[in-house]
Amino acid sequence: MRVEIWSDIACPWCYVGKARFEKALEAFPHRDQVEVIHRSFELDPGRAKDDVQPVLAMLGKKYGMSQAQAQAGEENLGAQAAAEGLAYRTRDRDHGNTFDMHRLLHFAKEQGRQDELIQILYRANFAEERSVFTEGDERLVELAVEAGLDAAAARAVLADPAAYADDVRADEREAAQLGANGVPFYVVDRRYGVSGAQPAEVFAQALT
Repeated sequence: MRVEIWSDIACPWCYVGKARFEKALEAFPHRDQVEVIHRSFELDPGRAKDDVQPVLAMLGKKYGMSQAQAQAGEENLGAQAAAEGLAYRTRDRDHGNTFDMHRLLHFAKEQGRQDELIQILYRANFAEERSVFTEGDERLVELAVEAGLDAAAARAVLADPAAYADDVRADEREAAQLGANGVPFYVVDRRYGVSGAQPAEVFAQALT
């Protein structure tokens, strides 16, 4: 069975949803027969690579929230993440373009290290003080190496804007064709779709 997960590194519900899905998968009797593939989806595809802003400012502009409302939302996400055993910084995170991270994830997929890299990118974005957006390619290379990828090869991918770009765009077109206008979005054997960071029980039902 194949489970495809459309997600974005900048999406906190994707971070939480991954933990909930994995809880369901761990308890699934046939988990050794399940192939999981991560697909690309950008929440903010039009954002320039050098356009980085605080998360609270982004939320206020995108959804018309006050700073207090945006902060309350972050506190709620922090609680949801903590319930899944995940660290989550509710203050002073930033937001930016994730296209290069998606390109790197397609490279990691070829190397059999996609799941390792996406988890590391989530942790770096949501739990660590250092930014995945402001430190340039070398920060992403560092995280790629942590995921078991070759530094020179990862650096070469990031240096070539065309590398895996078509793969990212193909994933995004497919998401649109499937009717996914938000993430996380899970497709089980092209038969069932599950939208959002659902409880583990919902994922368990879908797998069954």
